[in-house]
Amino acid sequence: MDHDVKNLDLAAEGVKRIEWADNNMPVLRTIRERFEREKPFDGLRMSACLHVTAETANLCRTLTAGGAGLVLCASNPLSTQDDVAAALVAEYGVPTYAIKGEDTDTYYKHIATACDHKPNITMDDGCDLVFALTNDRPEDAAGVMGSLEETTTGVIRLRAMEAKGQLKFPVIAVNDADCKHLFDNRYGTGQSTMDGVIRATDMLVAGKKVVISGYGWCGRGTAMRAAGMGAVVIVTEVNPLRALEATMDGYTVMPMIQAARIGDLFITVTGDKSVLRPEHFEAMKDGAIVCNSGHFNVEIDISGLSGLAKTVRKGVRNLVDAYEMPDGRTIYLLAEGRLVNLSAAEGHPASVMDMSFAVQAMTAEWVVTNKGSLEIRVHDVPHEVDEWVAALKLQTMGIEIDRLTDEQVAYLASSDSGT
Repeated sequence: MDHDVKNLDLAAEGVKRIEWADNNMPVLRTIRERFEREKPFDGLRMSACLHVTAETANLCRTLTAGGAGLVLCASNPLSTQDDVAAALVAEYGVPTYAIKGEDTDTYYKHIATACDHKPNITMDDGCDLVFALTNDRPEDAAGVMGSLEETTTGVIRLRAMEAKGQLKFPVIAVNDADCKHLFDNRYGTGQSTMDGVIRATDMLVAGKKVVISGYGWCGRGTAMRAAGMGAVVIVTEVNPLRALEATMDGYTVMPMIQAARIGDLFITVTGDKSVLRPEHFEAMKDGAIVCNSGHFNVEIDISGLSGLAKTVRKGVRNLVDAYEMPDGRTIYLLAEGRLVNLSAAEGHPASVMDMSFAVQAMTAEWVVTNKGSLEIRVHDVPHEVDEWVAALKLQTMGIEIDRLTDEQVAYLASSDSGT
């Protein structure tokens, strides 16, 4: 089997990690059992550009159980779990192209290999695979019946492509599904981001001034977890509605140039670029720590930080670089500005990825069912998929909820009842 992973001898450890995650992914496991019987993807080729983690491996197992001929590549140079990549190749038969720490040329070579597979369905974390197919491989893009996008950053790119008329096939914004962003983005990103910061720095969060840039669902979750650990949370925003919401959630809201003077830890989760810039670095105090939990490493202006620094000391701790300023201050950058929750930690817990990847699997099946009838635009995930996944998740947690009575159903469907 063609592959490019660090070391196949790591496969046994990867299997343990994958099986441990599977214990906490009962919804996806239920789907996998049905797919094994029904083979909804029989004869179809899939290419996925995703974070290569134990949770992703269980999604891959589910897709191949459904008959898909799947190729997987990494969606970030630092998020790959090398033992999982080895296990996918050696134990589960999935051609995988991912090595933690791979350079940029290797990263894009792996994406090109995923394009070479000539997929009928694609899955993306960040839109790099769709972008490559659309711009560099139009002949291969012609064979794609639909694509699924898992991240906020990717959906932003896709909507921009749609506005410019650049899309070549329908795409589904899995990130915008309720079972994804309400739980994965909020609770998953919040917990895994703080986990990554602590693993990289061993810092005590309690009492620190933690600046969260961006108050979307990822920012909400990160602020919530930082506050729960005793931090004084400061939020920066450009959207007045989100700024107002952060204020009413009990956080201090101010411009970044003000926050830069007092923050101990800075976390960007905006999906935009140059959120932290030279003017902010110049205002930061000695010992400030900066990191990013957005998908791409553009939220922190690393070249601008490098330009200000007198000396850069790489690896003062694992995944921590020290930027020493001419005035004696030091600013610490985590994980080269790449998403800290996957670079310095293990990403989202399996239990929350259970819902996100269940939505991925079910939506992929929906794409096949609706082949040829979907417009070339960005689609929402069907609401019934969200409701089915949420209901099954509750069931696996042993939680029951009420049902509407016939009288209540009739009342909600009527316009006759008044005061």
